[in-house]
Amino acid sequence: MLTQALAHNGLIAILRGLRPEEAASIGEVLYAAGFRVIEVPLNSPEPYESIRILRSTLPADCLIGAGTVLTPEQVEQVKAAGGQVIVMPHSDPKVLRAAKAAGLYLSPGVATPTEAFAALAEGAHVLKMFPAEQMGPAVVKAWLAVLPAGTVLVPVGGITPDNMAVFVEAGVKGFGLGSGLFKPGLTADEVAERAKAYVAAWNALN
Repeated sequence: MLTQALAHNGLIAILRGLRPEEAASIGEVLYAAGFRVIEVPLNSPEPYESIRILRSTLPADCLIGAGTVLTPEQVEQVKAAGGQVIVMPHSDPKVLRAAKAAGLYLSPGVATPTEAFAALAEGAHVLKMFPAEQMGPAVVKAWLAVLPAGTVLVPVGGITPDNMAVFVEAGVKGFGLGSGLFKPGLTADEVAERAKAYVAAWNALN
C-alpha cells in the first residue's frame, strides 16, 4: 500500500513540531491537496496523540507514519497509536526488524550505498536519502544504477518546488517534505498553499 500511495502522489509530508490540536486541520488540507503519506516525527509535542488523530480523521488510503523513530519500543508505541509507516534518520537493524515484525512499512534513512543495500536486505520498502541537499541528483543517479530495479529512493532535506526536477530526472519516485511544507506557527491555510505549490510541481514532472 505504501508504493500505491506514492504512485498516487510521491510527496510525503513531514510534520515536525505538529501539535495534536492542529493535527486534524493540517491533515485535512494535506489530503485535499493530494498527499497520501503523512509523517509525524517523534520529537514533536505529543506525537502519538497526533498520529491517533490523523489516523482517525483521514481516509484509509492516506498512510500515517512516525518519523525520527530510534528504538524498537517506539515502534510498538507508533503501532498502538495507529501508525503504519516507520521513518528513521538512520538504518538501525534492531528498529527495522521490530517494524517488520509489527507489520509496518519501513523507511530507513541511508546516506551510502552500503547502508542502502543493508536496509533493503532487512526488508525496507522505501529508502529515505538523507540529507538530500548534501548529496544531490548525481548521487541519486549513481545509486539507482546499482540498486535493485524498482528501488524507491526518496530524497529528504532541502527539497523545494523549484529543485525537484533535477532529482526526478535522476530517477527518484518521491520526496519527503519538511519545513518547506510545514513548520510550527503556520496556519492550515498557509500549509494548504504550500502543499498546492508542491503538488503542482510534482504533477508537472510526472
